Formats: sequence, C-alpha cells, structure tokens
Amino acid sequence: MRDPGEPDTFWVNPFAMNFRQIRASDLVRVDHDGKVLDGRRPVNRAAFVIHAQVHTARPDALAAAHAHSPHGKAFSSLGIRLDPLTQDACAFYEDQGLYADYRGVANEVEEGKRIATALGGHKAVILQNHGLLTVGHTIAEAAWWFITMERSCQAQLLAMAAGAPKHIDRDTASLVRGQVGGHIAGWVRAQPLFDRITAAEPDHRG
Repeated sequence: MRDPGEPDTFWVNPFAMNFRQIRASDLVRVDHDGKVLDGRRPVNRAAFVIHAQVHTARPDALAAAHAHSPHGKAFSSLGIRLDPLTQDACAFYEDQGLYADYRGVANEVEEGKRIATALGGHKAVILQNHGLLTVGHTIAEAAWWFITMERSCQAQLLAMAAGAPKHIDRDTASLVRGQVGGHIAGWVRAQPLFDRITAAEPDHRG
C-alpha cells in the first residue's frame, strides 16, 4: 500500500509471517530503493521488487494485492486470460493483463518492471506459472479484485473441466464490466468482508 503522506514510499507485509497473523503494526514501510523506513521485521525481496515497480508504474494505484492462491496459481499455468463466463468475471473483461514470461522468483528489479508492464493500465494481471496480482484506488478495492479473480479462476477451471462453457457476448460483457468493475463497486463489495474480519478479529488493526 502506498503511504498517503509520503507517496514515494509504501507498506508491505513482513517476511515469513502468516497472513492471518499480520496486524497493522507488523507492516514495514520502505522506499523504492528497498530501504526500511518504519517497522522492525525483514522484507521479502520478491515482494519488494514487484510492489515497488507496480507502484512506480501506476501512480493511480494506492494498493496492490498479490499471492499464490490455489485456483489463481492453477489457472495461471494455462497461460490465458479469464474468459467472460460469469457476471463476476466480466469485471476483468478487457481489463486484465497476462505476463507469460516466468523467469523464477522475482528477485531482480527488471523482473518487477516486466510484471508492471504486463499489468499496464489494467486492474489485474495473471502471472503465468506464478499467481495473480490486482491493484485498486483503495486497499478494499485491490483486495476485492484479488478475491473476485481467484473465484473467477476457480469457476472457469470448473466450467472447462465440465465441458465447453458458453461465453457472454462482447457487448454484454462490456456492459457488465461497467456495472460491476468500477472503483466504487470494488470498494463497496469489499465492505461486508472487512466487517466480518473486524468482528472475528477486532485486533487486526492493532
């Protein structure tokens, strides 16, 4: 997440800490050279490389979400984009990139730049043989697109395994993208999830 007060710096998850255990106080703030400015924990080199280059290339994006989720990881191995098979998948219709040049763990800055280039101006990019990455104008939006893309990957894998899925036509897919794929829509749809997390883990912001 880009720091709102110092937008040339950003916050990342600490290295070697389970997502469920991370609290706001565990986050680490770094600059684009990887220098730690706030926080006491080590930084994952690959996470820094990817997020630094994405934030550099996309000044409009406040937050980025990336993980090696099960269905996103499996779908990424196909080397294709999501098809408009469901209403949710239409959020990414003509608004997703594909990085089809996996070269191992992203420890080098040039790899981060290639990923940022593949993302382009889209809300998401599928990283072949790797996973998913999404961005948003808010943390909630970036998180919701990641969750929705993971679920859409699962839906497409199931549909492809069952037979020949029917695609939503181009005009309708474009219409639905406008209905469910905007910045406000992403933020709003994430709120019930955040409310549930806060109710279950009231100390997550601590």
